[in-house]
Amino acid sequence: MKATIYHNPNCGTSRNVLALLRHAGIEPVIIDYVTDTPTKARLHELIDKAGLTVREAIRQKGTPYTELGLDDPGLTDDALIDAMLAHPILINRPFVETDLGVRLARPSEAVLAILPPLAAAFVKEDGEVIMDERANTPIPGSS
Repeated sequence: MKATIYHNPNCGTSRNVLALLRHAGIEPVIIDYVTDTPTKARLHELIDKAGLTVREAIRQKGTPYTELGLDDPGLTDDALIDAMLAHPILINRPFVETDLGVRLARPSEAVLAILPPLAAAFVKEDGEVIMDERANTPIPGSS
């Protein structure tokens, strides 16, 4: 299966998703979106294919979101996309595209919807169990 991850190596969620892809036997195309920002059309496409609104795809925490006035409800999607392209850290991450679709993988296990079934246990870097040794998804809060 082909996959592309729009990755930020400084983000734990992004690192976990990359590890999950590799755990699934997929070596994805890795795009560091901060230094290799997608085009406006590509960003629109990722957001649309993921079934999100532009506001759902914009990152607020640890970004200049408030300072740029992006919390103004009157701003158009185009204005928000332009801000995301000018300040790529505003693009929420990681976006992952596979043959099965596109997801904003937050939380990281959201990527499982567009991966083939995993055959073995997977544990996030913080120790949270995503898949147990029988490849069953744990019940939330049971890890």
